[in-house]
Amino acid sequence: MAATATKIPAEELTFASMHDLLTKLRGMHVRLVNDKDIASKHARIAEIDNMLNQGWGKADNLPQLQQERAQLQTVTEMAKQVRGQLDELDQLLAMAKEEKDEVVLADIANQAQDIKTQLDQQELAQLLATPHAQADSYLDIQFGSGGTESQDWAQMLKRMYLGYVASQSWKASIIDETPGEAGIKSVTMLIKGINAYGILRTETGVHRLVRKSPFDSNHRRHTSFASVFAYPVLPPNEEVKINTADLRIDTYRSSGAGGQHVNTTDSAVRITHLPTNIVVQSQNDRSQHKNRSTAMSMLKSRLKMHSKSKEDEQKKKIEQGKADISWGSQIRSYVLDQSRIKDLRTGVETGDVQGVLNGPGLNRFIEASLRNNI
Repeated sequence: MAATATKIPAEELTFASMHDLLTKLRGMHVRLVNDKDIASKHARIAEIDNMLNQGWGKADNLPQLQQERAQLQTVTEMAKQVRGQLDELDQLLAMAKEEKDEVVLADIANQAQDIKTQLDQQELAQLLATPHAQADSYLDIQFGSGGTESQDWAQMLKRMYLGYVASQSWKASIIDETPGEAGIKSVTMLIKGINAYGILRTETGVHRLVRKSPFDSNHRRHTSFASVFAYPVLPPNEEVKINTADLRIDTYRSSGAGGQHVNTTDSAVRITHLPTNIVVQSQNDRSQHKNRSTAMSMLKSRLKMHSKSKEDEQKKKIEQGKADISWGSQIRSYVLDQSRIKDLRTGVETGDVQGVLNGPGLNRFIEASLRNNI
């Protein structure tokens, strides 16, 4: 996740305060990245390189190996870079203090805040300790109660997450989309990026919109709901047993963009898992075979999450006796006519409505959710 450094107020910037900040950052760095951990990561990189050199590059798990290596390399290089930067800033601070050079002090402060941002990012990454956290993610948005208003709200959420994806330098593609009278009824996106699922899983739940409706000639207040569901893209070698007798597979003509071909060929695929009534659809490719493969991948992920949710539900009943979360139990409220967005799980609130709806402003809510182990 992208983070923004907060500058130290000029009145608080002293040689002593900067010494304290650098000491704090060094302690944070040691806590997050110790020598033993870095050594194990280097060993794993060497192991992956050896596997690739021996011909593993032709295996189905090549993308996973390459992604793991890239992530390990990023962590080890960042650790080395941050340690070198802190050593350099310590030396600069000693010289600046001796010469009473406040210009250099200000420059050190800016560099220190950049380092703090990197370490904050690394700390959040360590909070992504859930299974499949590093995987790419599917993201489903489904309109709820509120009719036309809700369809427009689902469309707004789609734009919000696409904006967030762009701000993270991730990539998004539309797997399936059902248009509505105004906006969309549903959309499934494939989000590719480092820790995409680990981050986006915190957005799963019901999102509530309150606003003066642009569809109401009397400009009355309306409340709309839409659900968001993130689930990981499972690696090819992770087995999920599916009985083909439990599946109903339908083909139909694509309703999305793609030219004349998709509108005249039954290339889109819908798979229904009858025991659970889970439905997945794919229509983003001209090839029915590829859409079927994508839909099966989605179904495996959904079934994996379904099994996990049943286990979690049982644990909750045993340990806490809590009831299931219902459709009306929203995780976040977006009250536009009051310029207020509040997450009901963490209590985090902001008036930066446009920043959130444009995407980048989601960071404050996601970071708070991760720090609260949601």
